Amino acid sequence: MYVEVIVGKAVGKGASILTYNTSLPVEPGSIVEVPLMRGKAPGVVLKKVAQPDFKCRGITRVLYSKPLPAHLIEVAKWMSEYYVAPLSGVMGMILPNGVLKKRRGLGVKVKTEQTEQTDGKGHSIPLNHAQKSALIALQEASEGTKLLFGVTGSGKTNIYLTAASRALQQQKSVVLLVPEIALTGQLVKVFREVFPEIVTVIHSKQTEVERQKIFDSLLMGEEPRIVIGPRSALFAPLSNLGLIIVDEEHESTYYQENTPKYSAIRVASKIAEICKCPCILGSATPSIEDFYLAKKRDALVILSEKAKKTAVRPDCKIIDFKNRDEFSKNRYFANSLLKSIANNLENGRQSLIFHNRRGSSPLTICEDCGEELLCPTCFLPLTLHVDSYEMQCHTCGYKCRVPAACPKCGGGSLIHKGFGTKLLENELVRLFPKARVKRFDADSKKGESLEEMYTSVRDGEVDILVGTQVLAKGLDLPLLATVGVVQADAGLSLPDFSAEERVFQLITQVMGRVGRGHSDTAEVFIQTFRPEHPVLTFAVSEDYLGFADYLLKQRQKSGFPPFKFVAKVAVTMKTEVSALRKIREAARKFAADKRLIVSPPMPAFHERTARGFTWEVVVRSSSRKALLEAFYSLGSNFHVSLDLPSLL
Repeated sequence: MYVEVIVGKAVGKGASILTYNTSLPVEPGSIVEVPLMRGKAPGVVLKKVAQPDFKCRGITRVLYSKPLPAHLIEVAKWMSEYYVAPLSGVMGMILPNGVLKKRRGLGVKVKTEQTEQTDGKGHSIPLNHAQKSALIALQEASEGTKLLFGVTGSGKTNIYLTAASRALQQQKSVVLLVPEIALTGQLVKVFREVFPEIVTVIHSKQTEVERQKIFDSLLMGEEPRIVIGPRSALFAPLSNLGLIIVDEEHESTYYQENTPKYSAIRVASKIAEICKCPCILGSATPSIEDFYLAKKRDALVILSEKAKKTAVRPDCKIIDFKNRDEFSKNRYFANSLLKSIANNLENGRQSLIFHNRRGSSPLTICEDCGEELLCPTCFLPLTLHVDSYEMQCHTCGYKCRVPAACPKCGGGSLIHKGFGTKLLENELVRLFPKARVKRFDADSKKGESLEEMYTSVRDGEVDILVGTQVLAKGLDLPLLATVGVVQADAGLSLPDFSAEERVFQLITQVMGRVGRGHSDTAEVFIQTFRPEHPVLTFAVSEDYLGFADYLLKQRQKSGFPPFKFVAKVAVTMKTEVSALRKIREAARKFAADKRLIVSPPMPAFHERTARGFTWEVVVRSSSRKALLEAFYSLGSNFHVSLDLPSLL
């Protein structure tokens, strides 16, 4: 018998489907081990074929007695075409690493963590009138993907629980996506209290063995499951999928930056279409593209009422950094913010300080010659970390000791500009020596991440939380009374058409951490150099609909999503001269196509890496097909990569 196999390892000249012979009992979807060049690779049987006119190698062994669910094979083929990615790379991402290794203990049930609720009967799920209406609206909305636009604190989780319960009653499995590992613990606890014994968690911190055991358990299991995790949870081998939920759907972490690049939102929608099951996107600040499309398709459900009647609207203050009277006591924190923190400490309440930049100081320059300390690999500014007294590159990980003198002129006048979360933490410790201050960001040590410390933080064992966007998402802390956004306009100047949207989302999300009904005190302080900026005024007034109208008018006028498709075409070469020459040649070819709007060639945001120099052009069009045809027209003599983050 001869079969075509999708190999899970890159093959020369872009081939992903190879023909093998076998006498083993295989069927479409069988996961097998095949010889590949001088080694071996995992693969998935695609279909039986007639005997070819060339000699074939044989399948070595069948790895599982049960085939991979058909929807995963279909979505892999779709992703390969839609995202212009090798099918072998997509399949290699779906299959667990180390699948070829013979391990003991596979085939056993994966042990799940136990919660306080162990009666095995589950809880009833309380719903208020607004939540019940939203559920009915979700059921009545047009088929396909639906957007649940629920303000912070509106109780979207209870809607997720109810929808999952209905799927389970039909013997269907559920996938719940979360944007961050840090948020997984909270949702897992809630879901396990309602659905003991059937929740499986998938995330990147699990070992290769753990991931393979989970894959094996889900593939071979017969009972419906609830799988919770980041975007990779989409590829859980569930044979009877009945519901997909994407929480905080606006988050950028749902887009995979590494090859194969893909949007988990788009893939979730496609899987739901294949499986003929609902897909619910939930957010208090939906992406503007999804909001526009859902409204256009009559698939938008708005949940505008807070879940708790005791919820209060935060008292929001925009504070101008240029107002010297407000910053007479401290250059980083306004006097009114410091007073609020002090009151919280006296009354046993918590404060949260948000700044989306880690480290102590993001810029180090020489006062004598103006030399800026840059990463030798990326040419990006090195960030000072005072606690370890070293300079770090937050892009490639390069580290070095802080130099005693300028490496260019030898002068001793190095100064550090700007501030990050580490500096803010140290300043708060100095200002409030008796307070328990804790920082949460990507530099948090093992055992001190928000996910690992969530229970102690929730119970009030930390007085002041300092951190980056990990603190802005999904946190529900009963004792939290004050939020301070240290520099709200920090992201508005980035050269990206979505910069305003991201700033609005972050501020709205971090504001939503207070006023959730636990107390009658809720204050938000937003410090900025641009107090009149419309993004900030819309955020403070909690006016997403007004912001969406403002942004959509801008996008339509300038020709950006959702009104045009956008692709970023990048060229990476060993020298900057060759990269520039290549990208100019590509730009000229694109410009000849009247269907395209082509930007001038420009250096990438991370221009220099270990692979070389990267230059790019941004191409826009009303036709997605036109973008792909332009990319293919470059031919094989171009070493380019295509990035499609904004294609709908």
